[in-house]
Amino acid sequence: MTSISVSSLRIVHGLPELLALKGQHVGTSGWMAITPQMVQAFADSTGDRQWIHLDAERAAKESPFGGTIAHGFLTLSLLPALSASTLSVQGTRMSINYGLNRVRFTAPVRVGKRVRLHLESADMEPERDGSVKMTWRSTIEIENEAKPACVAETLAKYYF
Repeated sequence: MTSISVSSLRIVHGLPELLALKGQHVGTSGWMAITPQMVQAFADSTGDRQWIHLDAERAAKESPFGGTIAHGFLTLSLLPALSASTLSVQGTRMSINYGLNRVRFTAPVRVGKRVRLHLESADMEPERDGSVKMTWRSTIEIENEAKPACVAETLAKYYF
């Protein structure tokens, strides 16, 4: 895995501090480079071996992107690592990925570029099992690009 550059990790202590985040920009991760090795490993894992991801020579000649690009789902799969470098919720028994409400891949990520996450708390719902379901607005920015790579509404459950 490619390393993430240093960012300001926001540490939240317990449920009251987590609930106080509603509607706030929580933080921004450090930068992570998208390497050819990451793209190749993702292609090997998923079987998605389209030439726009793996064939640098052909992509430079034929694609509208001027070179190879990361898979959209590779970009999305970086959310756990980027989130962990942005926010730490202390005092939980466990937290789980609960899914996604909406995902859009708004711009391609050229191999060699760097991305980072902007995380915002959108909503929270107490659940019957004692957990809290959080809805996060997750925007993956591409360095020096006007449009983000991915905008997603992600869900997590925190058990205290």
